[in-house]
Amino acid sequence: MLTLASKLKRDDGVKGPRASSSASDSTRRVSVRDKLLIKEVAELEVNLPCTCKVSFTDPNKLHHFHLTVSPDEGYYQGGKFQFEIEVPDAYNMVPPRVKCLTRIWHPNITETGEICLSLLREHSIDGTGWAPTRTLQDVVWGLNSLFTDLLNFDDPLNIEAAEHHLRDKEDFRNKVEDYINHYAR
Repeated sequence: MLTLASKLKRDDGVKGPRASSSASDSTRRVSVRDKLLIKEVAELEVNLPCTCKVSFTDPNKLHHFHLTVSPDEGYYQGGKFQFEIEVPDAYNMVPPRVKCLTRIWHPNITETGEICLSLLREHSIDGTGWAPTRTLQDVVWGLNSLFTDLLNFDDPLNIEAAEHHLRDKEDFRNKVEDYINHYAR
């Protein structure tokens, strides 16, 4: 699946002076980001949570992929939530950009797809934000945990959803189920 890996091997096999133009040189070069992604995607595929699935629309673009999270417990059980993950050129010095593509009623995800997950913050007061030692595996496990142990009603991004839960847990559950039935099947 990792066709970019075969490109790396082929490029590493090229020895001696290059007689080609600079345009073809640039197509042969592989960025640091892409080298990291080859390793990280291979590790991710081995260590993916059982509730998650990763898909690449283009196997030559490991920097852009989709993640499906299908929680097997809690409020969001039975839903399938799609995330788009874009890894910028400056990775791993900056975090990936992540957006939830599925409309959801969640205290840490807005209905427009913005996500509150500390490890996705470039700068974090509590020290739990992005660091170059973090990997895509951390991102995937973090997103998966937003549906279970990292579900945070005390520090919400979607304040309305958090207040709804505080006011009436049963009605909150009903609204979550309604959203799952309409948007996350």
